[in-house]
Amino acid sequence: MENKEILSIKGTDYVEFYVGNAKQAAHYYQTAFGFQPLAYSGLETGLKDRTSYVLQQGKIRFVLTTALQEGSLIGEHVKKHGDGVKVVALWVDDARQAFEETTKRGAKVCFEPKVETDDQGEAVTAGIYTYGETVHVFVERKNYGGVFLPGYVEWKPEYRPKDVGLKYVDHIVGNVGWGEMEKWTGFYKAVMGFEQLVSFDDKDISTEYTALMSKVMANGNGYIKYPINEPAKGKKKSQIEEYIEYYGGAGVQHVAMATDNIMETVGELRRRGVEFLTVPSSYYETVGERVGAIDEDLAVLKELGVLIDRDDEGYLLQLFTKPVEDRPTVFYEIIQRHGAKSFGKGNFKALFESIEREQEKRGTL
Repeated sequence: MENKEILSIKGTDYVEFYVGNAKQAAHYYQTAFGFQPLAYSGLETGLKDRTSYVLQQGKIRFVLTTALQEGSLIGEHVKKHGDGVKVVALWVDDARQAFEETTKRGAKVCFEPKVETDDQGEAVTAGIYTYGETVHVFVERKNYGGVFLPGYVEWKPEYRPKDVGLKYVDHIVGNVGWGEMEKWTGFYKAVMGFEQLVSFDDKDISTEYTALMSKVMANGNGYIKYPINEPAKGKKKSQIEEYIEYYGGAGVQHVAMATDNIMETVGELRRRGVEFLTVPSSYYETVGERVGAIDEDLAVLKELGVLIDRDDEGYLLQLFTKPVEDRPTVFYEIIQRHGAKSFGKGNFKALFESIEREQEKRGTL
């Protein structure tokens, strides 16, 4: 059996953020991004050290967790990194097997397999470390029928803004330090059995001032795709260096979320106050020659600021938010694929120049 089949990953189970105030963060993700309330754990469920709110939209689940007491690891994580992704959880058939296979290949243990139960059945979880302080938790839920996981109760607030059409996690991007990309792509290959899908060097991803390198690792069924970025030499400080400086090390840079109608989704997100990067209107003067015929109205895409790119298998539409908190760290990508399997290489230059304009405003370029 090949490595990549051993883990039998069925998809992204959830993404957990450690945040300073989970109640307020949950309100933001409901209001701005249309996530729906799903589950809750905290003082009322018997927890003394933390509170978690679980939100869902399509197949995307976000868990927002905050510390309740001084000196907790959650609080220390937020103190160092600001609000950020702690856990990228993977839905697997067999959490024990996933843990055994990865740890025997050299994965650093976060926690051993554990079984948690309630009246809805049992779930098995186990954790390993990846880049920075980020953790992969393997989640086995085939014998569990509850709302999320044991220890959580259904969360049913009256406040329920509509969703915005987000469907699933397309990919999750990690930023690592100088010279670390090979180490972590090697980790995903040797430990997780992933394969390299594509790579970009500083000739692909550079502007007059900044550059970076990136490799995309994917599991066997292609449900899980992890681009890994590292800085490259440039005249000025790249967005990856800025991230690492303000995050305090390696971590998740952005979560890309798929939609079936990017014009509706982005239009609604803009109405709700989500801020996006902007590219110069000149971008749209030549994009038609580069990508050819598309189904969407180019004038509407221009009005919304949506970027377009094509590969051998089709085209994609994408747009990136500005950072969603005060530290210039975590942001989101909204993506709609029309057959394309790539990551918008043709948009990199325009996108990075846009990011540089934001860095200049922040005084971090």
